[in-house]
Amino acid sequence: MAVHEQADETETPRYTRTGDEGFTTLGDRSRVEKTDPRIAAYAACEEANTAIGVALAGGAFPKNVATVLARLQNDLIEVEGDLGTPTKRRGDRQTRIDDDYIRRVEEACRHFSSELPELSSFVVPGGTLGGAMLYRAYTDVRRAERATWAAVEQCGDVNTLVGRYLNRLGELMFVLARAANSEHGDTMWEPGLTARVGLLPTEDDATAQT
Repeated sequence: MAVHEQADETETPRYTRTGDEGFTTLGDRSRVEKTDPRIAAYAACEEANTAIGVALAGGAFPKNVATVLARLQNDLIEVEGDLGTPTKRRGDRQTRIDDDYIRRVEEACRHFSSELPELSSFVVPGGTLGGAMLYRAYTDVRRAERATWAAVEQCGDVNTLVGRYLNRLGELMFVLARAANSEHGDTMWEPGLTARVGLLPTEDDATAQT
């Protein structure tokens, strides 16, 4: 934990030093290396959560999209707690991701997808500022999913439903990015574009933009 201001010498330090040797504590109080796959998994979820927070702070979203994003941030804190607490813990009181979490994400996916046109090609990330930031959050969620499956494979005491949840969440983030760009429209991949027109703009490109 970083200290952001100079503390008086009589104050209690605002840092613990417990991680100075490269170890940290899981939810069951066991100590593991900071390179442990479970740490990588919940850290990746934290990064995805931060990306959503940045999108909410910087983008202009319809109220229903903003509400869903804020609630997903809350979910992701629970995902982090699940990943950081081994499933073998006795008397486990840790909130666990279950089928209901997955169902809610699937419902949201269907809801927002129903309002979007069918895709005929790959989407190029971008569009509005909010849409672009959600595409970035989408890639962070995908990375968190991969890290979770690696933790499942290597540690064996990780809730596999977290992996399924993050898989569905990645799909929802992609859909929400498209929804944020609904007025702008999707930017579609054009196969062989630079082979056909080159990389540098031409006078024709400048004329088309005026």
